[in-house]
Amino acid sequence: MYLTPFASLSLLPITRHPSPVTLPSPHPLVRLAAEAIETFLSHQRVIEPPERLFAEAPDSLKPAGVFVCLKREGLLRGCIGTTEPLQETLAREVIANAIGAATRDPRFPAVEPSELAALHISIDVLGPAEPVPDLGDLDHRRYGIILRSGERRSVLLPDIEGIDSVSSQIRAAREKAGLRHDAPIELLRS
Repeated sequence: MYLTPFASLSLLPITRHPSPVTLPSPHPLVRLAAEAIETFLSHQRVIEPPERLFAEAPDSLKPAGVFVCLKREGLLRGCIGTTEPLQETLAREVIANAIGAATRDPRFPAVEPSELAALHISIDVLGPAEPVPDLGDLDHRRYGIILRSGERRSVLLPDIEGIDSVSSQIRAAREKAGLRHDAPIELLRS
């Protein structure tokens, strides 16, 4: 669900809507991510979650896995996430992953302060992962998948551009994990 033209929040599992819903201000977790990135890039300091956040978004006190993705001009600029919480609260998980998306995604150079105004921040909060006994239980637009095989693992968020079916979602997850098409896998959805 898009909350502003430059910031969005998605809670998983969700049903995505074909047209964005625009609201007057970004979701509190998106504001938190933006503040965390800006403060870290400007002052090399990790912020604390502001008290007002817990009133605006009470679920931010609970632990949860979260992905923070950054886009600039429609292109991915950074994305870091956790499928299970590593921090004690969702708020702290957002802060850590927002900074990581801006500075530690190995696919991209670190975000520069001059880019901040052009960034679109999206946040995907993951619910508990559940086994997928039947591929009919998947919907590539609604569910992200976690694929495991031995020591290899990959995660794909839902509704990714270019992924138009469950089979293409699984194929992309196999490729991301470096697995052959016939390798045995364990599949979870979130």
